[in-house]
Amino acid sequence: MTASIYPATDRAWLDVDLEAVRHNVRQLRTRAGVPLIVMVKANAYGVGAVLVSRALGVPFDRTPATPEAPWGLGIASLDEAAELREAGCRGRIVCLTPLLASELPRAHTLGVRPALHRASDIRAWASAGPGGELRPYHLSIDTGMARAGVRWDQVESLRDVLRAHPPEGVFTHFHSADEDIDSRDEQDARFVDAMLALGDALPAAVLRHSDNSAGIASRARLSPGSLARPGIAVYGGMFSALLGLRQVVHLRARVVDIRDVTPGETVSYGATWTAARPSRIATISAGYADGYRRHLTNRGEVLLGGVRCPVAGRVTMDMIMVDVTDVPCAVGDVATLIGTDGAATVSTEQVAEMADLSPYELLVGLALRVPARPLSSSP
Repeated sequence: MTASIYPATDRAWLDVDLEAVRHNVRQLRTRAGVPLIVMVKANAYGVGAVLVSRALGVPFDRTPATPEAPWGLGIASLDEAAELREAGCRGRIVCLTPLLASELPRAHTLGVRPALHRASDIRAWASAGPGGELRPYHLSIDTGMARAGVRWDQVESLRDVLRAHPPEGVFTHFHSADEDIDSRDEQDARFVDAMLALGDALPAAVLRHSDNSAGIASRARLSPGSLARPGIAVYGGMFSALLGLRQVVHLRARVVDIRDVTPGETVSYGATWTAARPSRIATISAGYADGYRRHLTNRGEVLLGGVRCPVAGRVTMDMIMVDVTDVPCAVGDVATLIGTDGAATVSTEQVAEMADLSPYELLVGLALRVPARPLSSSP
């Protein structure tokens, strides 16, 4: 990466490979074998909810859905839904987190399918529309996450209200499908038991969904439901090798200074890095305020000219220093802190592991300050 590739005004930015997003969704759709609710909560894990939704062919304004568009979009707050609607999104939006009863009228206005599990909320939802029109909602069943939803062994308490106000969908959420297949199988069994207990209180055509990214990745067979809800895998944050996923995000920043240090001299706050030889240190204009976490101090590696260069010293709020002693480097060059440069990649998964972080935490923090923009190769 050289200075001439990018505008001179950029200090740091996030390149988003939308073709990689589309590729990843195709891979997940094939693996799951069912239509997808693509999770775009938390601004699409920091990647950009509107950007991603448009790229996936969700209908916006007068533009119809493409044949490859997901069944719907998953969000966690009504403000996230409002951002999509204000941008012109006309696709299905499902809010997978519980809403307060006071929020249901707004959900109705926004055309959001809420996750409901209390009889009082289901009745309130049914009466929220003009003329008592029942808008679609999804019944949330807790099979072991102990976070939200009606317990799998207490669903019979909802039989009457479900007969009166039937849901469009019914779902549960796995707590450890990426770590413990037995726990996933136990939750699968509880989910089936809950639906059997509800019997004819559920419509015959009710949409069932349980598989998140980990659920999809952990199965040797297709997803057992009618839909699947991938999130982190859409953005190349986990299961990349297993599922053939591509890197989506590329955090770039410029070299803004270069200096020589002699043996015994230290770099950055706390003097945690000491030169063992005559060294050349490049200062790069991104730090933890740009999503490059402080835990990458003396652990991280960035790419300069396709070569891995170690972080030297503490990551600071606005800058990091890297050892470029053996790498040609000039002020104005572009460093890749996460992503691909030439044939080399420091993936989201790798950086998260170096920082002792979940890839989820790493991704959602990347757009705190830096602008996100589509790569020029992405239509």
